Amino acid sequence: MTALPTFEKAKILVVGDVMLDRYWFGDVSRISPEAPVPVLKVSKVEERPGGAANVARNIAALGAHCTLLSVVGADEAGDCLQRLLTEQGKVTAMLHRDDTISTTIKLRAVARQQQLLRIDFETSPSHEVLNAKLADFRAKLAGADVVVLSDYGKGGLAHIAEMIRLARAAGKPVLVDPKGDDYARYRGATLLTPNRSEFREVAGSWKSEDDLTARAENLRKELELDALLVTRSEEGMSLYRAGGALHEPTQTREVFDVSGAGDTVIATLAVMLATGEGLPEAMRIANRAAGIVVGKLGTAVVSRDEIIQDMGL
Repeated sequence: MTALPTFEKAKILVVGDVMLDRYWFGDVSRISPEAPVPVLKVSKVEERPGGAANVARNIAALGAHCTLLSVVGADEAGDCLQRLLTEQGKVTAMLHRDDTISTTIKLRAVARQQQLLRIDFETSPSHEVLNAKLADFRAKLAGADVVVLSDYGKGGLAHIAEMIRLARAAGKPVLVDPKGDDYARYRGATLLTPNRSEFREVAGSWKSEDDLTARAENLRKELELDALLVTRSEEGMSLYRAGGALHEPTQTREVFDVSGAGDTVIATLAVMLATGEGLPEAMRIANRAAGIVVGKLGTAVVSRDEIIQDMGL
């Protein structure tokens, strides 16, 4: 088994939809007299960077440098996100403030490690702020080894087609975590990383492994991608390239929470590629990282040391 490369010199540019993940932890011991719902007595509140901010956080946890471009509201949640990201040390967070929107918040109520409820607050950013972000992208592109575009469908990637074009013209690999049923705007990216349900939404259901491979190859050719990586939960990951398909089986683990696992996968792929590793090895390590992170509650990160320990090195 080969040693894991060091990531200290890797520089990743992340663009996408950021959000603040808030957790209310507590206990439920009674049902409300007002309605047939549990009453959560909150004992602890936690705040974590979510969405593209969680990708940046995962990159920093692996030891690489990350520049994050995104849009937040001119509000308390935006201030909180900026502070949390600054504390990461290796994240340069360039968060454009848009006073016409509220920062996206996902509020989760949790009791005994079970999520009871999630409440979302979100609005789409203005065109003026998005244009300013595109200008920053042009300025920061030259200093990046790899570009990650993290699409959560919140409106922050209106210029994604132009970003892909600029990055590829500059010779930078572009990794995209996609959203929605229209992948045409991702045309020309290096790699797309849909999960199983996201891929099914675009390519349709498959009847066999051969059928899946054919659908993946058709999509890869149609979108002019170098590769397509489908994360398949308990079935592991599958990488589709012009030379054929590669499969990486998952390792049996106790799963607490899959939220944010896709962020860990694309972050690990990015830092591996930035060190010069090929896609097959990058997928192998990303698969390990995903297996570690699903054993943690909520949006979480994986360190290089944890991966080394998991590999038994």
